[in-house]
Amino acid sequence: MEYILIIISAIFVNNIVLAQFLGICPFVGVSSKVKTAAGMSGAVLFVMTIATIVTWLIQTYVLNKFGLQYMQTIAFILVIASLVQMVEIILKKISPSLYQALGVFLPLITTNCAILGVALLTVQKDFDLLQSVFFAIGNAGGFALALILFAGIREHLDLMKVPKGMRGVPAALVVAGILALAFMGFAGLV
Repeated sequence: MEYILIIISAIFVNNIVLAQFLGICPFVGVSSKVKTAAGMSGAVLFVMTIATIVTWLIQTYVLNKFGLQYMQTIAFILVIASLVQMVEIILKKISPSLYQALGVFLPLITTNCAILGVALLTVQKDFDLLQSVFFAIGNAGGFALALILFAGIREHLDLMKVPKGMRGVPAALVVAGILALAFMGFAGLV
């Protein structure tokens, strides 16, 4: 039951994008098409989960053991950058169309503060390895939910008559604000 609560809390109550405001760059940048948003969500799920596992192991068995906690941020950034390079190579081989669609935003996963934030939060919350994995999966699910909802709304907005001054990013930011307000309705759920 504890793991279900971690996932529900991460997806709805403390959504990484809409409640904690981490990962805004890919949220706004890759959300013009649902297909691209789904691809980015998959890449973030993979990188976030693997990065959380590896960073938890490094924190527990290297940094804490040798008193090197001050190296946490640098170590975590290096792990995340390495994993993103691996995902980039795999996507280039397996799905060149998705690789092209993600464009510059795939390398931006390296600097996606949502991934680093989840890795740091698992240490801060003193989760064990299994709790950390469920927390990462829940946050990746929350990121995916927010990103795909936002992309669907933006695709719909492209078909509507939007005033000239509100086209593009201004309308997207208004929609993001409304989505954040909608997710506030889940506060107190868990």
